Amino acid sequence: MSSIRPLIPLLIAAGILLGGNGLQATLIALRGAAEGFSPTVIGVMGTAYFAGFLLGCLAVTPMLQAVGHIRSFSALSALAASGTLMLVLVIDPVMWSAIRFLTGFCFAGLFTIMESWLNSGVANRDRAQVLALYRIIDLGAVTGSQFLIPAFGPDGFSIFVVTAILITLSLVPVSLGDRSNPAAPDDVKLDLGRAWRISPLAAIACIAVGLTNSAFRTLSPVYAEQIGMSVTDTVTFVSVSIIGGVVIQYPLGYLSDRWDRRTVLLLTCTAAMAAGMTLAMFAGSDPLTNFVIVFIFGSFAMPMFSLAAAHANDRADKSEFVLVNAALMLFYSFGAICGPVLASWIMQHFGPGSLFLYVAAIYAGLIVIILYRMQVRSAVPEGRRGRFIALLRTSTIFARLARRPGDGGKSPGA
Repeated sequence: MSSIRPLIPLLIAAGILLGGNGLQATLIALRGAAEGFSPTVIGVMGTAYFAGFLLGCLAVTPMLQAVGHIRSFSALSALAASGTLMLVLVIDPVMWSAIRFLTGFCFAGLFTIMESWLNSGVANRDRAQVLALYRIIDLGAVTGSQFLIPAFGPDGFSIFVVTAILITLSLVPVSLGDRSNPAAPDDVKLDLGRAWRISPLAAIACIAVGLTNSAFRTLSPVYAEQIGMSVTDTVTFVSVSIIGGVVIQYPLGYLSDRWDRRTVLLLTCTAAMAAGMTLAMFAGSDPLTNFVIVFIFGSFAMPMFSLAAAHANDRADKSEFVLVNAALMLFYSFGAICGPVLASWIMQHFGPGSLFLYVAAIYAGLIVIILYRMQVRSAVPEGRRGRFIALLRTSTIFARLARRPGDGGKSPGA
């Protein structure tokens, strides 16, 4: 893979940067709870992040056209690192929400820059391998960074400094090592109506994933803290869900290349719903039981955005790939803005386990919609985009994944 060599500095930068972002997302929930912020307030902070993310999706293309990839990356990283330090200098819910809005704006741009940079700098024969490597670096960095919290403790100044250092250090390999010199992207005209007509199911599924994974990513540390887990157990709980998504991504993508993707999405959604209900009703406060069930939950919740995106791309013309993926990310953002607030209100009134009842209810509604769409529209027998489309959150101009998140973190993902 000779075409990957100029991109190695960018991949190193991605690992450092994504580790810092995943660390901050979990830290916000844990430190906020320790400062006495209610679940609703923490949920508002999650909503602020995704509102900023949505705006960042819309603003990054003009930024790239104006100053290019490296300058845009540097400016957004500097803003994100500065915001991280402000979190500990001014401990106030309103200030934290404003900073999370800024952070979401910055990372929407940073994700788009990195992924469009990778796509422009790699040969077609190596594209799937490079994107798979990027996804592994993403999830691995987010998972590993979680354990810096128990190492430094969530209560002091040092963990915020570490987070800011990680974000700032991502500038070094990009500034000194890159030779790929990507061209500025073409302007993209968003047409949400056209994306909806291509695949109403994919649009609805992305909204549903936004509603659920954003809530899980924002509030799962609060859930773990409220049922009595230690800081180490809390970050393990978040990490295990991400690992589950990593393990099952490829097998689900492989199956969806051979079956009707909607069938795989239906099975995945059903399994995630069942795991969510089990967490809410039977897991109790035992850490090991929670780890096992959240591993299963993450295995099926994390890949759903990718499966929905692959289904939409199957039905799109080649000229519409950019439009479809940009629109699906915006549909996801619409759900992600609402998810943390809704789930936090439910948690505050009905207890920590209601987080997963909320998630299960959204999945139940999506199951009904999948079954309906399978009745009114036939499957696409040809034109599969390859198993790696389901493995990855397909990206061009506006794409990002699967957090995470959904982790208590990561990944439309979550």
